Amino acid sequence: MDDFEAAGTLPGVPDAFQRLWTPHRMVYIKGEGKPTGGHDCPFCTSPTRSDEEGLVVARGEHAYVVMNLFPYSPGHLLVCPYRHVADYTDLTADESREVAELTRQAMRVLRAVSHPHGFNLGMNQGDVAGAGIAMHLHQHVVPRWKGDMNFMPVIGQTRAVPQLLGDARRLLAEAWHS
Repeated sequence: MDDFEAAGTLPGVPDAFQRLWTPHRMVYIKGEGKPTGGHDCPFCTSPTRSDEEGLVVARGEHAYVVMNLFPYSPGHLLVCPYRHVADYTDLTADESREVAELTRQAMRVLRAVSHPHGFNLGMNQGDVAGAGIAMHLHQHVVPRWKGDMNFMPVIGQTRAVPQLLGDARRLLAEAWHS
């Protein structure tokens, strides 16, 4: 019998105290499986897989666009250089230019597919700045809608994302090339 059965609750279902159980997030919170080098860096391994398996939306010559495995909102994308580099100032001119171009195109595609009211764009440089994977630079492209920050992230410390990553990837990839 697991903890949920003992408590008479189900994961993802509020209980009598209006708690929403999200045990799957403990892997992220505890940093389990966090990469230790280039050999297990998800931003190095993702583009070596098929687009579907790696959740890759689009590929350029020096950088690519991938779905965020822990999205803040539906359609949360990451723009990553292929090269394993941690600091923005270490990008080549071509890498920097392509990261910017892919970010602009990601915004256009998200507008066409999801009609967000705005975006958060950013790079967290280093652990202290909030980078979940500080060893490989990645630009966040987070679509935002009016009222999308409700009580869930504040009280429940979780976000409700209504779309599966694979479905979102397919829609965005199709729109990217049209």
